[in-house]
Amino acid sequence: MLVNVIGLGYIGLPTAVVLAENGAQVRGVDVVEQVVDSVNAGQVPFVEPDLAGHLAKALECGRLTAATKPAPAQAFVIAVPTPFLDDHSPDLSYVKAAAESIAEYLDDDSLVVLESTSPPGTTRRLAEWVAQRRPDLTGVAYAYCPERVLPGKVMVELVSNDRVIGGLTPDAAERAAELYGLFCTGQLLRTDATTAELCKLVENSFRDVNIAFANELSLVSDDLGVDVWELIELANHHPRVNILQPGPGVGGHCIAVDPWFIVSADPDNSPLIRTAREVNDGKPKWVVGKVLDAVAGVDAPTVAALGLSFKPNIDDIRESPARAIVKQLAERLPHGKILSVEPHLKALPPDLAALPNVAKCGFRDAVGQADAVVLLVDHQAFAGRAAEVPAGVPVIDTRGQWIR
Repeated sequence: MLVNVIGLGYIGLPTAVVLAENGAQVRGVDVVEQVVDSVNAGQVPFVEPDLAGHLAKALECGRLTAATKPAPAQAFVIAVPTPFLDDHSPDLSYVKAAAESIAEYLDDDSLVVLESTSPPGTTRRLAEWVAQRRPDLTGVAYAYCPERVLPGKVMVELVSNDRVIGGLTPDAAERAAELYGLFCTGQLLRTDATTAELCKLVENSFRDVNIAFANELSLVSDDLGVDVWELIELANHHPRVNILQPGPGVGGHCIAVDPWFIVSADPDNSPLIRTAREVNDGKPKWVVGKVLDAVAGVDAPTVAALGLSFKPNIDDIRESPARAIVKQLAERLPHGKILSVEPHLKALPPDLAALPNVAKCGFRDAVGQADAVVLLVDHQAFAGRAAEVPAGVPVIDTRGQWIR
């Protein structure tokens, strides 16, 4: 089977690799030439355990190449970003651009699968965008198949997790299931495209609501002088209670984004989902307040900020609350210094590097100079290192890594 995978990011590249490893002839497509060059050279442009080894095998067997433009194929998998705009409405410009880029390469036997997290109705809009370019086509099959993988475990979960496959027609769902059956050992659950689109959003909204409950408990506990980590541990001894752990907010391209797509689709009937988003989006501001309280009275304070990614042990900073906190601290402490410690990044992202009072630093140097330390990501590299913070320096541990 000839397959084009459009978008070689955190999901597209692993998908292209596993398809190639399982017999498909794959062309990975990305508009960024540097990404294409890296993939063809066997270099993974982001951190994901085991992906480099799988990429090397896919290239060695000759079934994977990368390019900046698509080519004729039997199947096209679209895995491009779907961010939201300032008003939290979805930005589908990348999906539209992908649809327009593949249109000339389609025929009436083609299968087009959208993987990008999208609001209900996007797969149908994808078909309409293609039809505007190719009104002669009448037999293209369209399906939606969202990813369900955890960064850091993508190469395992991409194969083992169940997949929801929604077609614009039952035949499209079956054809998409045949494609994913090449590598997926989990269940292939067929449904219609709109249900599959909403299912992806519901899964991440469920998690967002539960995290919001934990984050709200952390605010209440702080006001009442209660250790939230002990509180949750005790409550979870109830046989039917399983409260998640609080943090500095919620990040990543899924949980921090997907609930807004439901709110945008039906604002009148999603007040709980909206409130959870507002609770989690408000947590960084609360963390910044705790840091400012800790350095009150210091003329030009130095703050060691530990971690920038949205979750432990990866380099993904998309929608990261840690990144937002560092930026807010830099703005609120213009005469101070923010020393950012992120072991999984070689350099600061451009928005932080442009700030004159933010610098990348090693752990020991940062905590040695700090007037306050804020632990934002519970990287394994930080585990057991609380004793290295000089005595008397206040610590704001937003993850409980040094408390639990």
